[in-house]
Amino acid sequence: MTDYSRPPGKTTIAPEVLTTIARMATLSVPGVSALAPVAGGVNRLFRRGAANGVQIAIHENIVVADIFIIVKEEVNIREVGRDIQQQVTRAIQEMTGMEVGQVNIHIEDIHYEGSEEA
Repeated sequence: MTDYSRPPGKTTIAPEVLTTIARMATLSVPGVSALAPVAGGVNRLFRRGAANGVQIAIHENIVVADIFIIVKEEVNIREVGRDIQQQVTRAIQEMTGMEVGQVNIHIEDIHYEGSEEA
């Protein structure tokens, strides 16, 4: 029987990977119309992915995500928020093995069918 051992070295995950995972998990939740742009400010300079509706911060190997969304009309906003928190947490944990401390959902707007966004 052959005994396999892990070779020396390490694996690193770029913050952009976490942003992509969170973005894809969020967009898969029914009731999400789109990700909302994040307003500028000092905090934006220190966070990754601020332009695409997802901000990721890592504190002592624990992921904190802020997700800015536009929901579809006639959905239960609270349920959509909970579903996003569950999907993002599951996706990050399963794909990276990292612990998720918080997933904060920010509802920025509601998209009504027939309304035109500029």
